Amino acid sequence: MKDVQFGELPFLKCDHYVSSCVFSPNGSSFAVALTDGNINVYTTSNWEITWILSGHTQGVSSIVYSPNGDRIASGSNDYTVRVWDVATGDCLFIFIGHTSEVHSIAYSPQGTLVASMDYDGRVRLWDLKAEDSCCAISGYGVIHDMVFSPKGDSIAFKGNDCRVRLWDVDSGECRSILIGHATHITTIAYSAQGDLLLSKDYDAVRLWDVGAGACRSIETRYDYVLLSPKGNQIALHSSWDEKGVELRDIETGLCIRRLPGHKGWVGSVAYSPQGDQIACGDSDMAVRLWDVETGECRHTMTGHTGTVTRVLFSPKGDYIASASDDKTVRLWNVGSGSSRQVSNDHSGGVTGLKYSPKRNQVASCSEDSTIRLWDAVTGSCSHILTGHSDRVNEISYSPQEDHLASCSEDTTVRLWDVESGACLHTLAGHTNAVYHVAFSTRGDQIASASSDDTVRLWDVNTGECQHILIGHHSSVWIATYSPQGDQIASAGVDGIVKLWDVETGVCRHTLTGHSDRVESIVYSPDGNQIASASDDWTVRLWDVKTGMCSHIFIGHQSDVTDVVYSPRRDQIASTSIYEKTVRLWDTESGECLHTLVGHENNIDAIVYSPRGNLIAAWGSAGEARLWDVETGECRWNINHDGSTQSGNWLLTHPFVWISSGADYFIGGCGDGSVRAWEVAREEDQYRVHARWRSTNGQLTVKDACVQDVQGLSDLNKRLLKQRGATGEPSVRLREASKNVMRMASVVSKLKSSNSEALNLSDTSPAMVAMGSR
Repeated sequence: MKDVQFGELPFLKCDHYVSSCVFSPNGSSFAVALTDGNINVYTTSNWEITWILSGHTQGVSSIVYSPNGDRIASGSNDYTVRVWDVATGDCLFIFIGHTSEVHSIAYSPQGTLVASMDYDGRVRLWDLKAEDSCCAISGYGVIHDMVFSPKGDSIAFKGNDCRVRLWDVDSGECRSILIGHATHITTIAYSAQGDLLLSKDYDAVRLWDVGAGACRSIETRYDYVLLSPKGNQIALHSSWDEKGVELRDIETGLCIRRLPGHKGWVGSVAYSPQGDQIACGDSDMAVRLWDVETGECRHTMTGHTGTVTRVLFSPKGDYIASASDDKTVRLWNVGSGSSRQVSNDHSGGVTGLKYSPKRNQVASCSEDSTIRLWDAVTGSCSHILTGHSDRVNEISYSPQEDHLASCSEDTTVRLWDVESGACLHTLAGHTNAVYHVAFSTRGDQIASASSDDTVRLWDVNTGECQHILIGHHSSVWIATYSPQGDQIASAGVDGIVKLWDVETGVCRHTLTGHSDRVESIVYSPDGNQIASASDDWTVRLWDVKTGMCSHIFIGHQSDVTDVVYSPRRDQIASTSIYEKTVRLWDTESGECLHTLVGHENNIDAIVYSPRGNLIAAWGSAGEARLWDVETGECRWNINHDGSTQSGNWLLTHPFVWISSGADYFIGGCGDGSVRAWEVAREEDQYRVHARWRSTNGQLTVKDACVQDVQGLSDLNKRLLKQRGATGEPSVRLREASKNVMRMASVVSKLKSSNSEALNLSDTSPAMVAMGSR
C-alpha cells in the first residue's frame, strides 16, 4: 500500500505470526509474542526493539505484564510458563508442570501470583516468591477460561458443565457456583469494581451480582461480548456477522446503537481505557475507531494485508496497536494531538444521494449509519448527522429543502433540520427495516416503505403517523408521491404496484402483471403514467387513472433493476444490473430506441442529464459511462479507478446529476467516498474531469524523496520508507540539486566580495548570478 494516513506510525514487521501483543501498564514498552517461541519487546518512545526474549522451544501463545510493568509472564506450546525481567531481558523463572500446551496466562493484581491454563483444562497458580506452583485447580472438569477479580482475592473460571465458579485464592476452595447457563459458556469478565461478573453462552449474556449470586439475563445472538470500562454497557459481535458491533445498555438490555460500517466480519474489539471509544478489527483488513456516544466512525485505519486478529489500546488511550495474519503489528496515534478527523469519507459504502438545488448541496447516507451534507461546488462537508443505529437506506429533501428525511435498518425514520443538522423527530412505528422515504409535494407529509409489508404516512409538524397503508404481501421497497401530491405508488417483493389516496389512505388501484418482484417505480413528469421495472426482465408502463398496462417493454435478458424518465418526457431508460446494458424506450410506441452496451461490470444506477440529452451509467467497480441519447454513442467512460473497494456487490452506488452553471455528476462509492466529475462539451466531443472528492486522510508518498526533508522525525522517515518513499533522490534530481548548491556557493562569494559596490543586500540569488556575468 502506497498511502500514508495521518496518525500512523511505522509498522512492526515480524518473521513469524503474531499470537499475542500487549502494552506495559505505563505504556512505555510493548511486547509481541510470536509463533516461533520468541517475544519481541519494543520501547514505545521510538518503537525500536530492545529485547528478543528467547527460550521457549515452541510458539508463545499468551503474554502478560506484571502490574508494575517490570516483568513479563509467558505461556507456551512447550508446556511451560516463563517469567522475564523487562529491564535486562533475563529469564527469571521457568515453571514446569502442565501436561499440554499453555494457552492462557494472567498476573494477580498484587503481582505475587501467575495463573496459567492449558488445553487439558487445568489451571495452575505459581507463587513468584516461593518460585513454585502453590496449587492446581482441578476436579471441576475441563476449564475453558479464567480471570482474576480486580482485588485478586478470587479467580472466576468456566467449565464444560455450563457453570461459573468463583475460587478463593487464599483458602484454595470454591467460594460459590453460578448456575443458570444452559449451553456452553464462551466468555467471563469482571466489572472494574469487581462487584459484577459477566458471562456469555451461545444464547444469552448473564450479569451476576458477585456477592449475592443474583443473575440478570440479556438475550442475544452474538458470539462475543466485551464489558465497557465503566461497566454500563456491553459490546457484542460475531465472527460470522458482517453487520458490525452492537452496543447494549447493561441495565435495560436494550440496543443503544450499532456500529455497522465494517465490510468483513469483526474479529477483535477493544474499549479505550476511558470507555469513550471502541476499536474494531475485521476480516476486511481494516481497523475502525468509533465514538461510543455518537456511533460515528472517527477513523478507518488501513494497511494490513491480512485479517486483523487483535486490537488494543495503550494504557492512556493515545495509541492503538493492531495485529494481523500478515505478520505485522500496526500502530496508530489516536491521542488528542492527532485525533482530528482528517478524513470525511463515510466509513461504509454510500447507499443514497440527493441534491438540493436551492442550497447547491448534496446529502449522502451510508452503511455507517450517518448522513453527510456536502457543498456541491467545493466538496466540503458541512454536517455529519448521527442518530441512526444501523445502515441508512435512503434520504429525501423536502420541497422547501429546509428538511431532510432518512430511513434506516434500525426501523426508524428521522427528520433533520438541514441548516443546523439537528434531529427534529424520530418517527417510530415500523417493526422492520425501512427501505424508502419520500416527502409529499407540499412538504407536510412523509411516506416510508418497510420490510414489515406496510407504508406509513407521517405528519411532518407533529411526527405522528396519519395512515398505515396495508395491502402488500411482502416487503415494500419503494413509495413515491405523484407530481400532483394526491397519490402514492408503492411496490416491492410481491411484484405488484399499489396506488393509494393520500387523504384517505385507501388503495385506488392494484397494478398486477409482473411475475417477480418490482425493483423500481417512477411517475412520468406529468403524473399520468407510472413505469415499473421488475426481476421478470420487463418494464411496464401503466395508466394512473385506469390502472391499465399500456406497454410492456421486452428485451432485457436479466433482472431490470432501475427505470427513469427523461426530462423531455418522451423516453424512459432502464438498466439490467447483471446484463450490464441500458435500454432507451419510446413512451408512445414502446419501441426500443437504443441498447447501450460496453459496461464490463454490473450497472448499479442510471440518470439523465437535466437537459435530457445525455444519460450516465455507474458501475459497481468504479466504472462510469456517458451516452448521447440521440445517437446512442458512448461519449466518455472511466474504468476501474479504484473508487469502490467494497466487497458487498449488492450495494447500490447512487449518483445525481447537477446543472449549476456547468454539468457535473456526483457519485457515492462503496469505499465510503463521494466524488464529483464535471462534464464539458467541446464542439461535438465531451470532456469529463474530476472536480472533487471527499478526503480519506491519506497521503501518497510512493517514490517521494525524504533524504533532506527538514523537521521529519526518525519515526516518520521509517514510516514513509515503509510506504514507498526513497531515502535518496533520483540521479537526475541529485545532479540538479548539486548544480543548485554550486550556484548558491558562487552567489554567496560574489555577495560577500561585492556587497558594497553592487548593493546586493536585497537582491535575489537569481539576479546576482545574472549580474555577475
